[in-house]
This record gives sequence, structure tokens and C-alpha cells, in this order.
Amino acid sequence: MAERVREAQVSDAAAIGRLLDAFTREYDDFTPGPDALAERIAVLLWSGEVTVLLAGEPPCAVSVLRFRPSLWTEHLECHLAELYVTPERPGQGLGRALLQAAIDHARARGADFMDLGTSADDRVARRRNESFGFTNLERPGGPVMYLYERER
Repeated sequence: MAERVREAQVSDAAAIGRLLDAFTREYDDFTPGPDALAERIAVLLWSGEVTVLLAGEPPCAVSVLRFRPSLWTEHLECHLAELYVTPERPGQGLGRALLQAAIDHARARGADFMDLGTSADDRVARRRNESFGFTNLERPGGPVMYLYERER
């Protein structure tokens, strides 16, 4: 059953904070907690710094998009910062629905490029991303590209 994906509002901040906290805990990463995440996401939504898409009622899937001016074209670039579906809702197409909605939203905002990161061991996400045309190769037969992170 396909569920409607909708753009989040500031009033959704608590639900978004809970989802992002659960996502982070699932991977044993640091989280400031759902309340702190809700406060931060409320500020970012209000300022227009992020777009958040939600699926399910109550929300059980979330994606967070960040936009920036491109160096290479006059268009925007979109970074899909987060895409999460709760473990209770796997295999129902929510990840695919969110990814398609994210692509559609980015195009509507004028983005001509989107990037995202996925861990090497998340085969489900990698298959989904590749089925939408994302690649971890520079060009066919090219080298594998890596996403690096650094805190402070």
C-alpha cells in the first residue's frame, strides 16, 4: 500500500526529532536526544534551511534535504542528508516513496544534482538508490567514490 508523502511543517518537529533520534540510535551513533533534535529541526524548517518529507500517519519515515548553490551550473544542488524508515515498516515501499518524492521536490526547487551517502553494508538502501540512477562510480568502469566525514 503506497502511503502519501508530505512536506513537513514546523509543527511536525517533535515527530521528526523522534524519527531522527531512532535512526541515529539504530546505528549506535551519538544523538543529543529527540527533544534537542526537534528544537534544531524546528529552527531549520522555520528558516527554510532544510526541507523534510514525511510518510505514514503517524510519521514512520523521514527524509531531510539540504540545498546549496552549485559551483558548476546556475542551479541548486540537493544533498539528501537523511532517509529513514522505522524497522517496523520495512518492505512497504516507504523508502522508495520518500526517495522519489525527494527527487521530485529537488527538481521542483530547481536542483540539477543530488547526492547522498549510504553505508557499504546497507545493501537494501544501495539497491534502492542505484535503481533510481544514483551511482557510487564516477563513470562506468570508473573508480569507487567515497564519502568522508570529519567532526570538528
